[in-house]
Amino acid sequence: MNNDEILSKLTGIFREELDNDEIVLTRETTAEDIEEWDSLSHIQLIIAVEKGFGIRFTSSEIRSWNDVGEMIDSITSK
Repeated sequence: MNNDEILSKLTGIFREELDNDEIVLTRETTAEDIEEWDSLSHIQLIIAVEKGFGIRFTSSEIRSWNDVGEMIDSITSK
């Protein structure tokens, strides 16, 4: 998958998990940009992303993310 395909799939996961069909993700999107993205939903998002892509993240990877772009970079490295 290329970055655009990953971003598209992530957008679908975020919309589903956060119950908001108007979410539009970019590489620069952060939790501050999406009202529904709080600490509890962050955990749900990570689980959904792992299931959606069939991968597992390390806790250090998750802690290092500052935006969606860094999440995409972790996905492409798997």
